[in-house]
Amino acid sequence: MNQAQKYQRCMVFAGGGFRFGIYLGMYAAARDAGRPPDLLLATCGGALAAAIIQALPDDAQRKAWLSSPQMYAFWQGLQPAPRARISRTLLQAARRKLSRAPAPVLPDLFNDYLFEVPHHLPLPTPAAASEVAVATIGGKLLYGPGEVGQARGTRKLFAQTVFCEPRAAALLQGMVSPFADPRWGNHALADAVLTDTTMPLDAAACMSIIDFYYFPCYSHGANNYLGGVVDLFPIEVARRLADEVMIEFKESFDQTFSIPAWRTVLGLDGNQRMRQVNGEFADVWFDTSDITAALPIQQIGKRLDWLHNRIVLNVPASYATYVQYMDAQWQYGYQRGMEALRRRQPNDISAMRNPDRYNQAQPCAS
Repeated sequence: MNQAQKYQRCMVFAGGGFRFGIYLGMYAAARDAGRPPDLLLATCGGALAAAIIQALPDDAQRKAWLSSPQMYAFWQGLQPAPRARISRTLLQAARRKLSRAPAPVLPDLFNDYLFEVPHHLPLPTPAAASEVAVATIGGKLLYGPGEVGQARGTRKLFAQTVFCEPRAAALLQGMVSPFADPRWGNHALADAVLTDTTMPLDAAACMSIIDFYYFPCYSHGANNYLGGVVDLFPIEVARRLADEVMIEFKESFDQTFSIPAWRTVLGLDGNQRMRQVNGEFADVWFDTSDITAALPIQQIGKRLDWLHNRIVLNVPASYATYVQYMDAQWQYGYQRGMEALRRRQPNDISAMRNPDRYNQAQPCAS
């Protein structure tokens, strides 16, 4: 029987493009509301925010780091990959859209990507002691470059892996993946959830932001990894780790690019997974389903550079604009965090869809 003590409160940072600042705002709201998490469970871009929070002692320093010139320079350094021509990329996307087979072949995550990543992600030095622990989700590749293109059949290609401290690893020992249920069909994820207590936090953050077809898979030691996209909504992992769970109610994935990519690589439907998670219990739901409307430009997006036949990242043209974007993200996250923590029935998603109930703010409970 597992003897490790569960964490009191886990806040899930579930990624969402380049909107890292919203998680710093949500965390600040939880602290101000008297309900700070003692564990951050981070996936995809949320891992970057979690690493900053763990390393720095207060909200002002965390926000300043995300808005720093070195972070702006890093995003400017994301350059188009040599093979990422517009025609080739759109043709591949069209093929994924037309194919209905779940992960039919072993995907080339080593060479088939849009952007080159600078070698150094400028994160603060991890703190020796912090007010919050961090667990980061990634996916260990179970195949090598020489096997790319082979028919998959029923083979599992990725093992969901949680990079964490020994306490969290003990709590997750023997955990079966939520995707082991037959309802998910013939997907590419292994049945067991793995843990790793050896990968440094900054390396885990670099690994977790790796999204298929955006960046090349991440190499660490003798292994290669996909990012937190293997489980963007890890509510089962969060419940196993903590008595109380805080998680997002997010907008759906687009059916043109995102869902076909999920199906081709993982053999899963991201929106089906989101609907399933939204039906689960959580103590607090942060409603970010309006983020595209609320922050239409305050992030790093993509655009077509027809002159150079490349898809490029649309990084803010000036550092001052970048700082404004990060501030807008932080303010949005803080506002949504406070709204969620003041709701009378925070575990009830219907409260977010009913304006009368949504506006009945109540004092926060400690």
